[in-house]
Amino acid sequence: MSDRLTQSWQWQSAEGLPYLTCSLLQAWPHGFFTQPFYPKTPEDLSKVLDPEADTYRIKQVHGNRVLSPSEIKEEATEDTFASADGIIANLEKQAIWVASADCTPVLIGDEVTGNIAAIHAGWRGTAQRIVPEAITRLQAWGSAIENLRIAMGPAISGEVYQVSEKVAAEVGASLFQKEKIDSLEGILNPLAKISTPPILPDPKPGKVRLDVRRINQLQLEQLGIKSEQISIAPYCTYQSPSHFFSYRRSKEKKVQWSGIVSN
Repeated sequence: MSDRLTQSWQWQSAEGLPYLTCSLLQAWPHGFFTQPFYPKTPEDLSKVLDPEADTYRIKQVHGNRVLSPSEIKEEATEDTFASADGIIANLEKQAIWVASADCTPVLIGDEVTGNIAAIHAGWRGTAQRIVPEAITRLQAWGSAIENLRIAMGPAISGEVYQVSEKVAAEVGASLFQKEKIDSLEGILNPLAKISTPPILPDPKPGKVRLDVRRINQLQLEQLGIKSEQISIAPYCTYQSPSHFFSYRRSKEKKVQWSGIVSN
């Protein structure tokens, strides 16, 4: 991990418990909260970031659907949250939240319009290009690519995330035009050869290691987003049991929350 990436992440404290912030998003109250905050809810955590903010959350379904607060209100019922994996907001005092364990939490801010996004990008959502989908919606609200600042929080790292070649190819295919995909090898081999490859070897036949955050970074670069607009947290949920839940490590359905507040 480069010094630049490491230095852009800072530990903060609330109620004596640690959470992370990223200097790229310093214009907004935000945080990637750790497992010691469990089982606090987004409503609880919003009070840490901005006690006056309205809280918005969703039922995450590992897809690429992105909703605004007004759409969330329309679809939510008394008993259920709206189903999606991303939230965008553009009005003052809106706190938007996503949950993750090994999946990637992504927070985005637009330095000019003030638009924000919070995204849950697991391998399935990444295969469906959920982060570019959220950016498309931000652009419809007037965001320009060069004004976006993007922080990817703690997630399982590529060096330990073993998946089948089929899963890796499904995620990797998100970087190729469909007509150019001819086989698993046609996807995996080129990705294994690029600088900082998202596909790493695994000793077990039919398996590879997959860096989902790197795939998301490459998707963003394809949109014209520059490396200095993106920061990836230098923490792996699987390898940091004192700070983060990891479903791959413990098989427990517990999560940490990541959120950002519009201002």
